[in-house]
Amino acid sequence: MIKKIALISLFVFSVTGVFSQPKTLDQKVDSVLSLMTLQEKIGQLNQYTDDGAATGPVTVDDKKATQIRNGEVGSLLNCKGVERTRSWQEIAMESRMKIPLLFGQDVIHGYKTTFPIPLAESCSWDLKAIELAARVAATEASASGIQWTFAPMVDIARDPRWGRVMEGAGEDTYLGSLIAAAQVKGFQGNELSDVNSVMACAKHFAAYGAAIGGRDYNSVDISDHTLWQVYLPPFKAAVDAGVATFMTSFNTINGIPSTGNKYLLRDVLKGKWGFKGFVVSDWGSIGEMINHGVAKNGSDAALLAITAGCDMDMESRDYKNHLAQLVKDKKVPVSLIDDAVRRILRKKFELGLFDDPYRYCNAERQQKELFNPEHDKATRQVAEKSIVLLKNENNLLPLSKDVKTIAFIGPLVKSLKQNKGFWDVDVPGVDSTFIVSQWQGLKNKVGKHTKLLYAKGCDIEGDSKAGFAEAVAVAKKADVVILSIGEKRDMSGEAKSRSNIDIPGVQEELEKTLLATGKPVVVLINAGRPLVFNYTADHASAILYTWWLGNQAGNAIADVLFGDYNPSAKLTMTFPRSVGQIPIYYNHLNTGRPATSDKDKNYRSSYLDLSIYPKYEFGYGLSYTTFKYSNLKLSSKEMKPDSSIEVSATITNTGKYDGEEIVQLYLRDLVASLSRPVEELKDFKKIFLKAGESKTIHFTIDKDKLSFYNHDLQWVAEPGKFDLMIGASSRDIRLKDSFELAK
Repeated sequence: MIKKIALISLFVFSVTGVFSQPKTLDQKVDSVLSLMTLQEKIGQLNQYTDDGAATGPVTVDDKKATQIRNGEVGSLLNCKGVERTRSWQEIAMESRMKIPLLFGQDVIHGYKTTFPIPLAESCSWDLKAIELAARVAATEASASGIQWTFAPMVDIARDPRWGRVMEGAGEDTYLGSLIAAAQVKGFQGNELSDVNSVMACAKHFAAYGAAIGGRDYNSVDISDHTLWQVYLPPFKAAVDAGVATFMTSFNTINGIPSTGNKYLLRDVLKGKWGFKGFVVSDWGSIGEMINHGVAKNGSDAALLAITAGCDMDMESRDYKNHLAQLVKDKKVPVSLIDDAVRRILRKKFELGLFDDPYRYCNAERQQKELFNPEHDKATRQVAEKSIVLLKNENNLLPLSKDVKTIAFIGPLVKSLKQNKGFWDVDVPGVDSTFIVSQWQGLKNKVGKHTKLLYAKGCDIEGDSKAGFAEAVAVAKKADVVILSIGEKRDMSGEAKSRSNIDIPGVQEELEKTLLATGKPVVVLINAGRPLVFNYTADHASAILYTWWLGNQAGNAIADVLFGDYNPSAKLTMTFPRSVGQIPIYYNHLNTGRPATSDKDKNYRSSYLDLSIYPKYEFGYGLSYTTFKYSNLKLSSKEMKPDSSIEVSATITNTGKYDGEEIVQLYLRDLVASLSRPVEELKDFKKIFLKAGESKTIHFTIDKDKLSFYNHDLQWVAEPGKFDLMIGASSRDIRLKDSFELAK
């Protein structure tokens, strides 16, 4: 009886956080851990999906409540709304240890308030705007009972056939690393203990974006140098920003599945980088190691994963079914289980769940935050910044607000949900009426004297041209035609790889018939990835790449069409001319026989039947105004290893409109121990200039900007000559100089 009373007292002190003396976080975690049975410890390593919409293969389980009550589950995903999360948390509080559940959700680009898809956001090159989008998402998600988002995706992506390019920041490691840190900061806020913060999750670790052929879930075969130079830095940036969790990727890297990759998870992430959070598998990826052929059964898979350093099993059930026996058979030391549990419990303490398991279950707060009008203002601003102006022949845009008649044509004009893009969240009790269609956005913008005409023209897919005649008739009545075409929202995303990335169906044929009327045609391209649209690029009067912009898409597009916002976005992925150019990216290595132009392709590294240039290069994007670059100055032509060089240049707005310019700085290491890229983005400035205004901008070149991973994977800067280039895109270089790094 005395022992039982002592155990209960210790339990109360450790779980409720009521201590006779202040305890450190580690002491609190250890106090709970010391009371747990092996089965309860393993329970913390299991994550199940809720009974609603799943984001992976569904495991039917009608005993979920019993397992939670028995302490056999540590986390649930796809559980939304304070009523639902509270109901599960109440069951968890009936368990012996009363350890609260973690609730996770794929909050990728907004919760109820939907922001542009991440690839679109990245084109803003606006780190504060990207952080704001994540902050709003965290505020709404946390108000709805969620403490953990499976974002940001920080995979570098060079192949637009891969559907998940929509979820990341594009092809550049430097920019991708900055965006990763901004998103982590936005999701997690100042402290995880703040009730409006959620844990971020850097995914997919690692090199998922290098899937062979752009086929989702495919294997990856790359050198250690490419892994460290290109694909790992954004993950390291997330660690440095304090990211709470990591998610393993589905792929193998050089034959080893990431979920069972000890080198990645223990040696690099938890060892070299000192990561203190926990690692969750992607959906079922532990069990999928059987399919990869490195595990013969679930027991083998669980052994590989826990040994490698995967702390939580998302939905494969292999930890639940096999870890206890593996410990009993002395194949898995309890210390590995304890380390994983400590990492998870630590986050639950940091979130304040032990102090109040229901602190994220406030219905009044949920209502307030889900319908906060400031959030719509934020997503509209981010959406404006994400629209890329690709073409503006004869300065057709911005449109005059005095235009008499506009024909708004296309299959996406009046769509609602399409504007949200893939990985949006269906929030319980919220329908689609809050989404502003492109049609409604235009109606909100034009004056009483402007007449709007509409025709659908065709579907997104299919070969029917039955609506062409109506579209042409409507176009002939208008002063200007706006054509909204592109993909469906679910043509890009997870499991949405495509071998053909042309604009689908007969949409470009519809455009041909409209152009034949002689009317000026502005084309809006809605997509989750770079598409191939050579006819449109060559013949349309103006092109806005609108991606998927979220629930304020209509208003944001109208703002740009009529010049209330001057577009400033620039591409963060290279747009190919055809799939034959893929993979294509700006920072490639040179060859022994580089093609220098389309006229110089004999015995050169090029295609005989295709230009050496992409359709639109990395960093490309137009404005309604123009900018002049001048007066490049370097503080020195020689840099010592322990010093830096100051670079300045003058940017002048030479056009008629106020606007923003993204000034990009590239470097090239001309001679090194390894072949180096033809250019690498190393800094940028986004500046606002009034018409006629000039500003001098400054960059600092230090040793880190000149460094790379050498053959021995050492981070070094080698002496020699460097080209310095400043431009409006990776191809449109306006200023150039060089300097030497001294020995």
